Amino acid sequence: MIYRRPPLRPRQALAFEGQPIGSVEVAVAQQLCAHGLLAADGAGWRVTAPFSALADTLREAGLLGAWRNELLPVLTDRGQRVGQIERATVRALGLATAAVHLTAQTPDGRTWVQQRAFNKPNDPGLWDTLMGGMVSAADTLAQALERETWEEAGLRLDQLHGLAHAGHLTIERPSGGTDDVGYTVERIDWFSATLPEGVVPKNQDGEVERFDCVDLTQLRADVVAGRYTLEAALILAPDLIDGLTAP
Repeated sequence: MIYRRPPLRPRQALAFEGQPIGSVEVAVAQQLCAHGLLAADGAGWRVTAPFSALADTLREAGLLGAWRNELLPVLTDRGQRVGQIERATVRALGLATAAVHLTAQTPDGRTWVQQRAFNKPNDPGLWDTLMGGMVSAADTLAQALERETWEEAGLRLDQLHGLAHAGHLTIERPSGGTDDVGYTVERIDWFSATLPEGVVPKNQDGEVERFDCVDLTQLRADVVAGRYTLEAALILAPDLIDGLTAP
């Protein structure tokens, strides 16, 4: 599935060693070009310096959000890893991030969901799937699933019944307000499972306010009311969201 909204302003393609990796606003590209970090490449731009230098220059120019000290993989449009870069940089360069989500049911068919902590930088207090997190530069998808399931929900994978890959979702949308130079491209793999009776999630990293079990009627009403993150809404109730298409 693909959810796509166009950028607020025109963006041009960004490439590394001949492979597409993202997009950038012209004014931002020109700044980076002036520092010898990008070069014009037809109708777009190519990276000519280490990814760390791009990140440092964007930070110094005040074009990034909070610096995370967290490295994410740099991915081509085919998902090949060609490097790594500070997480705060990916939106400004339109780089695709990889994420993993877990949906979970109770034996009687209700859905486990989490409320994001109110101090989260993104979507504080909104409801989400049982678990959702980034795949870091050091992770495989399987490692991210295992780590994030423990950190966010305090669950080991062998506690889950019927764990299976359930789908792919790509989200492409502007990252913030009209003065934000970022564009979000997120590729999500999500998994589904059943939590056995008596198994209750318990957050380990302080990033979850609470967990709840909801029936389908309540879940759909809350999605319509805007109480869920876009990612969770697209996974849990895709028919309620405009702009979603088949791959």
